[in-house]
Amino acid sequence: MTTETPLAGSVADGAAEPSLFSTMSTMRAMRRLRPDPVPDELLDQLIQAAVWGPSGGNMQRYEYVVVTDRAVMAKLAPLWKRCVDAYLATTGKYAPEGMDEAAYGRMVAAIEYQRDHFADTPALIIPCYQFPAPRIEEEGLRIYAEALGAEATERMGRIQERFSALAEGSCVYPGVQNLLLAARGLGLAANITIWHLFLETEWKAALGIPEDMNTFAAIPVGWPRGKFGPVRRRAVSEVVHRDRW
Repeated sequence: MTTETPLAGSVADGAAEPSLFSTMSTMRAMRRLRPDPVPDELLDQLIQAAVWGPSGGNMQRYEYVVVTDRAVMAKLAPLWKRCVDAYLATTGKYAPEGMDEAAYGRMVAAIEYQRDHFADTPALIIPCYQFPAPRIEEEGLRIYAEALGAEATERMGRIQERFSALAEGSCVYPGVQNLLLAARGLGLAANITIWHLFLETEWKAALGIPEDMNTFAAIPVGWPRGKFGPVRRRAVSEVVHRDRW
């Protein structure tokens, strides 16, 4: 009788669940933060976790703006308020279909709390990324068109802007998720938002970010006022499509 070796990363029968699973399952978006500062060493650990994330072509063209200066945060607070108010007046005005109204109300209350206390945020992290200028030769374009075919090539021309945005995002957001996991593991509260994009030009000007650099999130970080707890998510059985839709 032979004994099969477990797959790398799998959990053997009777073994304890990896601590990472506990971290992920209790990683709520924590918006109520204490004003106490976060040591630079811990913030550096968060950025290190982000840098360990995958990057397309291993180009690693990400940059991270880390704000801890209270004077700078105070200047950003009005921008944050304008962005949050715009969100709550439009996209965030109503609870998503199927979401409990009371739960949505609690989330909105937390968003409003963060808006009203943003100047006291201990740290804010802005992930940035910029692809290099493409080097495309005529022969490469010919092979590209032959490989895809005329119809798909024409279709790609219509969605090129979306493709480029997703390509850059795929180089940034895995690192952002690493950062959020690291924050949870260190006992820090954090949440990812993209509301700053409503006023991205103003945010860039306030933080000295080059105009041609793309920003992908604004992540407030600090010590939580509340407690971490289990996240509420859809069951796996509701979201999986085996082999085809």
